[in-house]
Amino acid sequence: MELVEFGPDEADHLTAFLDVANRARAVDSPWEPVRTAYRQVQYMRHSWEGEPGRWFVAYDGATPVGAAAIDASDYDNLDLAWLRLTVAPGLRRRGHGAAMLHGLEELAAAMDRPLIHLSGWDEPGLHRVATALGYERRSAEIRRLQVVAEAPDLGPIRDAAAAHAQDYELLRVEGSSPDDLLPALVDLTAAINDAPVDDLEWEDEVYSVDRVRAYERAQVESGLRFRRVVARHRPTGELAGHTVVVVDSEQPEIGEQHDTSVVRAHRGHRLGLLMKAEMLLWLAEVEPQLTRIYTDNAESNRHMIAVNEALGYRPVGRTVEFQRRLR
Repeated sequence: MELVEFGPDEADHLTAFLDVANRARAVDSPWEPVRTAYRQVQYMRHSWEGEPGRWFVAYDGATPVGAAAIDASDYDNLDLAWLRLTVAPGLRRRGHGAAMLHGLEELAAAMDRPLIHLSGWDEPGLHRVATALGYERRSAEIRRLQVVAEAPDLGPIRDAAAAHAQDYELLRVEGSSPDDLLPALVDLTAAINDAPVDDLEWEDEVYSVDRVRAYERAQVESGLRFRRVVARHRPTGELAGHTVVVVDSEQPEIGEQHDTSVVRAHRGHRLGLLMKAEMLLWLAEVEPQLTRIYTDNAESNRHMIAVNEALGYRPVGRTVEFQRRLR
């Protein structure tokens, strides 16, 4: 088996990667949208916040048998590499997954990233490979889906939450945030560090104006319609919390929930529920074609899970994260 790294302009390898990924999707996560060439290329170029990962196709001779990626950040967690891999259905249990993981570990070691997080859908093959190579399961996330047509009446939910947050006003921000908001958005973004990571070794993420701007730029330049709702404390003018949703310009029926966080000093006023309900009402106004919105939460994050379930999100899948130190 050969693990071949490729870039966004290498059409043959891109086609092979997508073939494996979408065949695996149909078996492991049929609730997910089909991965298109456009969306894959945009993510390869821009990633989450402008730090493109490394992408691979595994070949057995001329046959593509697997797809994989390595991500790493230069902002923080400098010893950590995130690995993802999948083997094509019908070609599993032949040693391809273990061979791919060995190859990815060697690449991570060459990048001086000895701490490995391996994540994927909760399916037997991933558990077999991870356990065989000495990984320990350290965390799990639940994937939830809101079918927009089946959502509860959001107006009363927003109004009930607003009754607990009378000292706060909501701002709607579309696209890149204005410069005057950016310093405060750094603190809002950093508040996500309070979300549970379970037993994973994970340093707090370090945010700056440049990093927040890089994240927004990566989302917008990759063809995602970017919206943020911000809660502001009227008496002090402080920004208290935010929530972000993006809509895919290629498949505009699909939305994806990004971070929702409230800074510690302003918790206890149902701002998370208020902001998310406001966001969904805004999307109903400006994105009427939207039919489904996805979100992920750590299985242990009971507070945000309760918020999402109140808004009509229902579980569709589970991902697991394994960890190993190479040295």
